[in-house]
Amino acid sequence: MTSHTDTQGSVTTVYKVTGMSCGHCEGAVSGEISQLPGVSSVTAVASSGEVTVVSAAPLDEAAVRAAVDEAGFELAGTV
Repeated sequence: MTSHTDTQGSVTTVYKVTGMSCGHCEGAVSGEISQLPGVSSVTAVASSGEVTVVSAAPLDEAAVRAAVDEAGFELAGTV
């Protein structure tokens, strides 16, 4: 898992999501992940399939996977 603790005490993790192809896809994935407890920021980039998540503490990968599934995409892991 690629994550690091920022100086402010938050954790940044980059996930790889397959199937995103447009801005709508980015919004769907970002919207679902942003609802997870402790998430303060989500940036999804369809062209790379990368989703950068900033949270108060490391997230449970199963919870992130469920959120991505709910958006209609597949979590391929972390970058």
